[in-house]
Amino acid sequence: MTERLYFRQLLSGRDFAKSDMIAQQMRNFAYLIGDRETGDAVVVDPAYAANDLVDALEADGMKLSGVLVTHHHPDHVGGSMMGFELKGLAELLERQSVPVHVNSLEADWVSRVTGIARSDLTGHEHGDKISVGDVEIELLHTPGHTPGSQCFLLDGRLVAGDTLFLEGCGRTDFPGGNVDDMFRSLQQLAQLSGDPVVYPGHWYSAEPSASLSEVRRTNYVYRASNLEQWRMLMGG
Repeated sequence: MTERLYFRQLLSGRDFAKSDMIAQQMRNFAYLIGDRETGDAVVVDPAYAANDLVDALEADGMKLSGVLVTHHHPDHVGGSMMGFELKGLAELLERQSVPVHVNSLEADWVSRVTGIARSDLTGHEHGDKISVGDVEIELLHTPGHTPGSQCFLLDGRLVAGDTLFLEGCGRTDFPGGNVDDMFRSLQQLAQLSGDPVVYPGHWYSAEPSASLSEVRRTNYVYRASNLEQWRMLMGG
């Protein structure tokens, strides 16, 4: 599948939304995933300049067939943040109507943040799979950063959103965050087979990606072996 797989990791403020100061500061990653043979592709977390992302995949000879959302925060889907109105998912859907795949527990949050009708979102449960051409993507519910945060597992890659960074994990002190849920989600990811490469939602580390085994070895979030230790580590 690797040769057939179309996979790009794009950095906000560098590869898209190049003139956007907020995009440069936040250092979000967006992802393009598709099937080179059929030409179908999805965008993961289109914020800041969704049209740039669609332009990029079309320049590669691909066609947009859907959107995957890790969670509802405006730096991932657009909306109001720090007094700024960020473009994103709504802008993309104005250009092209495609399915938007969210975790069912995140759908109402995404709708409120973006202004997109709840009926325009496709809700999923943990373990659901979607196909992009012949590329199969498994949706993993990983609450903690938000109630319906999800990661995407495909072809030896884990697109981890703000659940797991190479150094640290997503904050749990925002509305809907939960320290205990985050511990359970991180432990769930640690048990994934095949040692997938972790692709995070932000570039907060020296490298943009690393194997899960390396992340487990070096990331402080895996120092806690039980919930009590985790609560102490997180200051709660």
